[in-house]
Amino acid sequence: MSCPLDSSLRWNDRKPSFMTQALQPVRGTHDLIGEEMRRHRFIADTAASIAARYGFAEMMPPVFEFSDVFHRTLGETSDVVSKETYTFTDRGGESITLRPEFTAGVVRAFISNGLTQQLPFKAFYAGPAFRYERPQKGRLRQFHQIGIEVLGADAPWYDVEVIACGWRMLEAFGLGQHVTLEINSLGDAESRSAYRAALVEYFSAHKADLSEDSQRRLDANPLRILDSKDAGDRKLIADAPDLYDYFTPESHEWIAQVQEGLAALGIGYLLNPRIVRGLDYYTHTVFEFTTQALGAQGTVLAGGRYNGLVEMMGGPNIPGIGFAAGMERLAMLMAQVAPERMPEAAKALALIPMGEAQLPAALKLANDLRTQGHAVELVVHGNVGKALKKADKLGAKLALMLGEDEAARGAVMVKNLAAGTQEEVAQVLLHERLDVA
Repeated sequence: MSCPLDSSLRWNDRKPSFMTQALQPVRGTHDLIGEEMRRHRFIADTAASIAARYGFAEMMPPVFEFSDVFHRTLGETSDVVSKETYTFTDRGGESITLRPEFTAGVVRAFISNGLTQQLPFKAFYAGPAFRYERPQKGRLRQFHQIGIEVLGADAPWYDVEVIACGWRMLEAFGLGQHVTLEINSLGDAESRSAYRAALVEYFSAHKADLSEDSQRRLDANPLRILDSKDAGDRKLIADAPDLYDYFTPESHEWIAQVQEGLAALGIGYLLNPRIVRGLDYYTHTVFEFTTQALGAQGTVLAGGRYNGLVEMMGGPNIPGIGFAAGMERLAMLMAQVAPERMPEAAKALALIPMGEAQLPAALKLANDLRTQGHAVELVVHGNVGKALKKADKLGAKLALMLGEDEAARGAVMVKNLAAGTQEEVAQVLLHERLDVA
């Protein structure tokens, strides 16, 4: 049974609250428009091209997964899971999480699609991820990443190849002279276990002096204490046990081979024993490319070996290694130190019908030129002078003017907007003429 509307209510009284003010993007999100969008596209396309040279095929896992995919792999006590994930219950009662990173989704796809016999499995990805954190320069709640993963990578030379692939991408972005490669090794499982025990013993003796976060991490994730930015923690960390003192001979040999491989490729690096990953499935090589040009946001690409992750997610014991890089941070760095690396935007041809009667012929000519591979912007204006100004504002190099006389002769007037010169060209020769313009 329908109810009559109260005619005394005005439309403004019934409008949803979001319509009473200008709509804005959600905090921590950003519209990619114009030059920014072009720079993101350049980064994604360039990275995909370089990854393909190393044998990586592009893939795209879903933007959301069952929450367990991330909660299990990132750890319930991690800041990402406890504070930053966008997690909700869907209409079917399932707990769903927007991906905060790609690796877990790639590994889940590898297992659930039965690809465990196709080794090595090499994947490249580019797309958005989501974390609920305080927005700041270069860090958004919806951000974008490029990255690669290799599953079935069971030797140190895979580590070298992955690092080299990241290095080539950064070089292609024009950032090679503005980043530093820092590497470390976490050793094998035996090394990590011995080191973890040493850290717990050391920090337990200084527990009262640790920050609240580090006290919480002491039992659950002691290696994460080494990541702390707290000033008091940093003083204690300076005297903490050295991981290398707990390495097995196999762990020493692994990092030595990685260093040898990097030297063979001419890729310089610094050893940084404070690069760690708190989760137990990370082993051996970890690395970061850092810069001084972005202030506190110094890491532009980071990765590491995760030999226990596939098994943790229910698959067989298959090793893996990969890296990820934030596209927003890369774009900021490119704009700052390598703006010349961005190719110029493609300039469309401006096709101007000289009167409404020429519009059908102009539509057909535009369609023909686009079919031949040209970018064409149809500029329709009653005033030719204003149409030419609009063509110039669009960045067009050439304006094609189609008047009644030109149409009758099967020709078009081609005007060079920069030089101010013009010439008549037969339409059948236009494609050839434009290719050499």
